[in-house]
Amino acid sequence: MTTRSGYSRTQIILHWLTVVAVLVAWFTHEGMEDVAKAAWRANEGPFPTVHTVAGALAFLMIVARLILRRRRGAPEPQGTEMAKLAATWGHRLIYALVIIVPLLGAATWFGGVRNLSDLHEIAAKGLMLAALGHAAMAIWHQFGKKDGTLMRMLRPE
Repeated sequence: MTTRSGYSRTQIILHWLTVVAVLVAWFTHEGMEDVAKAAWRANEGPFPTVHTVAGALAFLMIVARLILRRRRGAPEPQGTEMAKLAATWGHRLIYALVIIVPLLGAATWFGGVRNLSDLHEIAAKGLMLAALGHAAMAIWHQFGKKDGTLMRMLRPE
């Protein structure tokens, strides 16, 4: 994989669209359990909702981002060895959860594997915590350390 000093316009756009999709999914999750139970009781097939569409879009965008990252490369983490390690594993965790959460949701909603709904919810909470930590670190780097890390995701290379 090639190392770059910044991200491409496409990588940046996909990043922010993924953020929007994850937030839409998060803020539309209330009531999904009731909707699912009602659909299962009525023996209706699964149908798309804002929540499920946002989750599917987040999944598709993260897959596209991973493919693009493999082909184009990405900037190396900055800082001490410990900071680089934390950044690398933090990003891996977020990527993994943006894949796992929608897959668990799809298995629950479209596959009828109802006992995965709790795991989907726990993983989603983990994703939000990881994303909040990620955002906090980006803000700290930009305004605390003043090292320009955040600008790599705002200005294309």
